[in-house]
Amino acid sequence: MKSELNRNYSALTEFILLGFRTSTEIQILLFLLFFFIYMVIIVGNISMIVVIKVDFRLHTPMYFFLRNLSYLDLCYSTVIAPKTLANFLSKEKKISYNGCAAQFFFFALFVGTEGFLLAVMAYDRFSAICSPFHYTVRMSQQACVQLVTGSYICGCINSIIQTGFTFSLHFCGENRLDHFFCDVPALIKISCVDTFVNEIVLFILSALIIITTTTIILVSYAYILSTVLKIPSTQGRSKTFSTCSSHITVVSLFYGTVFFMYAQPGAISSPEKNKIIAVFYTLIIPMLNPLIYSLRNREVKNAVKRMLLRRIALQ
Repeated sequence: MKSELNRNYSALTEFILLGFRTSTEIQILLFLLFFFIYMVIIVGNISMIVVIKVDFRLHTPMYFFLRNLSYLDLCYSTVIAPKTLANFLSKEKKISYNGCAAQFFFFALFVGTEGFLLAVMAYDRFSAICSPFHYTVRMSQQACVQLVTGSYICGCINSIIQTGFTFSLHFCGENRLDHFFCDVPALIKISCVDTFVNEIVLFILSALIIITTTTIILVSYAYILSTVLKIPSTQGRSKTFSTCSSHITVVSLFYGTVFFMYAQPGAISSPEKNKIIAVFYTLIIPMLNPLIYSLRNREVKNAVKRMLLRRIALQ
């Protein structure tokens, strides 16, 4: 029996992504919708990266982290969107075994890194508001690079462990994934062996990441709120806290989705609910993040205006 399992496992070379099982007309409409969202993601995040890079006024720690956030949003949506778009127009919605493993690895890497980066950004706002006199020392260029590098290292460790455990499973010839990309719940569901250990390890790992990063964020904002409330003028409190409003919105969207996924057991067991949550997680949030920072941040809006005026002047 064991040799038969190993034989079937080694024979599996591809997966079929069932995706959204709808009519051809709906598939075309979904393709157009996803294509529009992906174009907004590309334009929005690349614009944010370019604006921050070009405008020297934005060469500060906060915008250094924001530029990396835009890069991560661009990367992990690109891991998912092109293959999803191709499958909308294809009858054979296939992905190779190695391609599936690579897709999951990079998705877990970039999403995990983003979680840690959002915690770093909260710490940056805490340092700027609660310890302004020590801010330049705490958030030196070297410190900022180390914090971002550390986020990537933590994201990479998470990705290696999750990918290793997930793709060590046996599938016994079953290769139909009821999802639009290679994700853990869909892969675990089609495994023909006991997945209890995998589920426990992955749950503990995810819980550790969520608890660690959310604790940093909540503690940082607790100190920020305490400091802001001590400011005597209403205008001063509003101005100080406004520098955090965009980050709070982005964190709420990102972790709100994560908590919804893990707080609703039915959503994990229901493929259709899982797909809807995954669309928000993989595409909607990367689309909204640059819009939130550009529309709610006066410095970014002014930088965009200056860049447009320079282009007009050159013409």
